[in-house]
Amino acid sequence: MERLDKIISTGGGVSRSDARKLILKGKASVNGETIRDIAFKVEPKTDEICLFGEAINYKKHLYLIMNKPKGVLTATEDKNKQTVIDLIPDELRRRDLFPVGRLDKDTTGLLIITNDGDFAHKLLSPNNKIPKKYFVTLDGDVGEELIPKFKEGLTLADGTELSSATLEILKDKHTAFVTITEGKYHQIKRMFGIFDLGVNELKRVSFAGLELPEALLEGEVRELTVNELECINNAKIMTK
Repeated sequence: MERLDKIISTGGGVSRSDARKLILKGKASVNGETIRDIAFKVEPKTDEICLFGEAINYKKHLYLIMNKPKGVLTATEDKNKQTVIDLIPDELRRRDLFPVGRLDKDTTGLLIITNDGDFAHKLLSPNNKIPKKYFVTLDGDVGEELIPKFKEGLTLADGTELSSATLEILKDKHTAFVTITEGKYHQIKRMFGIFDLGVNELKRVSFAGLELPEALLEGEVRELTVNELECINNAKIMTK
């Protein structure tokens, strides 16, 4: 059971204080009956909850996929710069949403956003070794000798030891796919930096077995489908 003011706030896209005011004014109903008690308990799965006569589609947890554009911060809020949360459409926006992990400001691609803390923890836990695949554009050619070095696990300039990574060099030699299971600060840039290679562009194309949809344009956000959630859950099971 959930409090009515919480359901109205989350499902109606309003603040908790505004939800309470609307309830007290008689704008909310449960199963056709006007309710003015903000603490009234409802069962979201079975009760019909309406605001201004329109049914609220309440989901306790929300799972979104975004194609993050360049120049946007992976953060919940910032006073001066645009964040990924700012890009979420009003109909999907909730106050408790947060990005799962982070992409650097100039990194683009697949980002998952949710309000499910347990889900996020499982994806980010180092013990689960969740794969993250990136398309990388470099300022020089990549030699084949780097493939076994990435696989063995590199040691960064500051002494940080990394787990095994997969390097797939593409035909033009200055682009590649890199798959890692960690998320160290500027990790891929620092990995190539060991070999005096600079990263010009970085795009995450896969996370937990989920591929970035071709139809999802930069800056766009939508809910994950049931199949996509299953893909992520299967990836977690496989890596345990």
